[in-house]
Amino acid sequence: MELIKVVDRLRRRWSGKYEIDDPRPIAAEAPYTFFLPTAEQLAAIQPHDEVKIIIRSVPPSPDWDAERMWVDIKRAEGDLLVGTLDNFPSDIPQLKPGNELQFSRSAVIDILWSKDRTHVPPEGRTEREFWERCMVDDCVLDGRSAVEYVYRERPELDEPNDKNPDSGWRIRGTDEAIAEDEAMERNPRYVALGVVLNKDDSWLNLLDAPVGSAFIRDMETGKFVPCEFEAQ
Repeated sequence: MELIKVVDRLRRRWSGKYEIDDPRPIAAEAPYTFFLPTAEQLAAIQPHDEVKIIIRSVPPSPDWDAERMWVDIKRAEGDLLVGTLDNFPSDIPQLKPGNELQFSRSAVIDILWSKDRTHVPPEGRTEREFWERCMVDDCVLDGRSAVEYVYRERPELDEPNDKNPDSGWRIRGTDEAIAEDEAMERNPRYVALGVVLNKDDSWLNLLDAPVGSAFIRDMETGKFVPCEFEAQ
């Protein structure tokens, strides 16, 4: 296996190419966890700023789907940005630090503003983010079930060094999907609220409900209605 990887890296080093991803489809699929710079920020990028882009190997790496790397901007010509790679790729042997890259402003996923800028950069996005944790059935995350029942208990899953606390929210799928999970020994997962909202945000307006709240989906209207709290 190691020999195959070595041969693959040599082949890509001499004849491989690379592609720079358009991150906008990723953001559209994960609007609650993948955030892009604002249009104003993208328009303000100038030489000496550093930007992060997504690069993938062609042929593909056996270990990495794509890599996110920093580029030191040298020229900004309208929508076109030109810069030099400022990272060592983990497995894109056809690229190395200092290589020149050209790409559209829309390819940028993050920005480090230069301290020598002549103008103050625009402020970033101000929307609420949802990094607090919750427990959710596997069937919801896999898209096999819509959210059917949500309740908020007293948070109890926090660890001392957790960056993002337990929100107390517990998100359940349909009885049929949960039964399938149990038969396949799939367990609920502890993830960011935003990960669940990417799959089903129909209960977004309930997030600030207090501990002890519970809601179930009315199957006729699709809306959530209060119900008796019943931790499961």
